[in-house]
Amino acid sequence: MATATFSPLRYRQIHLDFHTSEHIADIGRDFDADQFVATLRDAHVDSISIFARCHHGWCYYPTKVGAPHPRLARQDLLGEMVDACRKADIETPIYITAQWDENLARTRPEWRVMSGRGTPPNNWPGDGSANYQLTAAWHSLCLNNPEYRKYLLDMGLEVAQAYAPPGLFYDIISSFECVCPRCVERMHADGRDPHSPLDRKANDAAVNAEFRREISAGIWAKHPQMRLFFNSGHIDKQGRARFDDYSHLELESLPTGVWGYDHFPTSARYAAALGMDFLGQTGKFHTSWGEFGGYKRADALIYECAQMVALGAKCLIGDQLHPLGHVDPDTYASIKPAYERVEKLEPFLRGARQLSEIAILSAEYFVTRVEKRGNPADDGAARMLMELKRPFDIVDPEMDFAPYRLLILPDVIPVDAGLATKLKTFVAQGGKIILSGTAGRDPQTGALAIDAGIEVVKPAIGFDPSYLVKTDASLGAHIPGSPVVMYGPVEAVRATSATVLAEGQPSYFNRTYEHFCSHLHAPVDSDAKSLGPVMTVSDNVGYLAYPVFEIYQDVGQPIYKYLVDNLIERLMPNALLRTNLPSAARVALVEQAAEKRLVAHLLFGGPQVRGRKAPDLAGATAHGNDRGHSGFGRYRGFSALNTDAKPGL
Repeated sequence: MATATFSPLRYRQIHLDFHTSEHIADIGRDFDADQFVATLRDAHVDSISIFARCHHGWCYYPTKVGAPHPRLARQDLLGEMVDACRKADIETPIYITAQWDENLARTRPEWRVMSGRGTPPNNWPGDGSANYQLTAAWHSLCLNNPEYRKYLLDMGLEVAQAYAPPGLFYDIISSFECVCPRCVERMHADGRDPHSPLDRKANDAAVNAEFRREISAGIWAKHPQMRLFFNSGHIDKQGRARFDDYSHLELESLPTGVWGYDHFPTSARYAAALGMDFLGQTGKFHTSWGEFGGYKRADALIYECAQMVALGAKCLIGDQLHPLGHVDPDTYASIKPAYERVEKLEPFLRGARQLSEIAILSAEYFVTRVEKRGNPADDGAARMLMELKRPFDIVDPEMDFAPYRLLILPDVIPVDAGLATKLKTFVAQGGKIILSGTAGRDPQTGALAIDAGIEVVKPAIGFDPSYLVKTDASLGAHIPGSPVVMYGPVEAVRATSATVLAEGQPSYFNRTYEHFCSHLHAPVDSDAKSLGPVMTVSDNVGYLAYPVFEIYQDVGQPIYKYLVDNLIERLMPNALLRTNLPSAARVALVEQAAEKRLVAHLLFGGPQVRGRKAPDLAGATAHGNDRGHSGFGRYRGFSALNTDAKPGL
């Protein structure tokens, strides 16, 4: 566990990729130290992570542990970069790849992952070769191999000793659901089923945790103030102990890549609550990592960096160096406006703490999913609150709830005896709670574990979708008087003391081949008996009987967020911050205690989906506003900032 005091991250970092094939000659030939540093300084860069070892498996320094690039034109390209930057007071954390190494995948095939999910990253459709040998993909290495873990530790120690960097960045510590003989043996010993995707992921998580412990213990034994980060493409919401082997956090989240524009703010709201120093990672690329000749507009980088610093993060922009080693001036011309702005903002950023009256209790902490990167209930709740301009944190049950006025338990949060006690204390001290779907139930009995003025009724209601009909006029004009379709299962409850704000109404029938109506679903059966309460409020708890946050993430129906906002307003009047900005705007409120001031960050831009023939980027969703929300589900294409008009910042 980290006990040292680490130097703070800087605000304006570059992550310099250099994954360079052995089939290209004269690697690094054109590197010019003076030009390199001058370009960085002109772009207001104060830190740059540079490469010791790349995904192709080659090292760019005179290593005794690894394999130097066979066509390296300069004996110590890494060292030249470190020396040049150090003289210019530009930090140089150093990059080491972990699970992707094409050289070792060929020369040490016994170390390779055997993926239980059947395909490697970047696989080619139609490749029927054993272990996807003929695919131009990264062939992953299994960390459940002591010899390979020692190799990675020895390389880290070699780099740390030779170059004294401020930190090491180990990349690609991920879950490939490995079923190699070592992993199958380990799963059997631990009572896990290799046929189960969740058990395979749990085994990967245990292997990765062992790897992180070994690396951090080995590095910190000799370099106790060395910053360490282990990158898996997402910061898991699993409690503070999950990050004992980290000095800080880096939130890889390229909005035009697989992450989309909603991923970073959701991750940042959790990272800030953990209290660790952290930075956000975006890229200069139009698409995602590894793109040569692709450029993101300067306005988009301004927007993305402004969002980072508003949420308490330092900034990182990804770049990729040409194999010959010359920097691309157009890339840094697009980075310069963003970092020039961040530099001017830094007096209003240092030591700032988020002020949030609302906390979302993370579903990701409780619900293990096969998919990577978050939980749709968390993401939908965060997206709602961002659009409603209600500052919030994302917390886990190990954190203190006392700083918040309102706690949201989205859709699926179970409440055992320990959490129930903590929630009852929170309410007794004046806190309020919003529940949705099956959240709040005792996992043993299925009954609500806290008093919400309602009772769970059996059996569950079988209509999906069903309709919400408001019964209380005070819900306001945002909620139509006509039935509103709700695209998700509805829970059956009975009001005991809570006020009923809306009731459910069935459709004529669920859609099957035997009976269906129109294109999507049957209309409301106006003559049928009510399904009972679907929206209630008591003195302390508001409830919606639908998994409203996940379905908002799926369909983006603005009415759903106004239902939630109505509960928020009833339970938490007199909010600290109010705005009349449109839904695409983003707001953050922070306090700088040392300067005795509050700082409000107001950000507006118009992210759009572009490039319909682009690769399928799961999670890259469109943003709309209340006059034109994008339609059903997730899109195929890149989510890019609409830079036809300059974002307001």
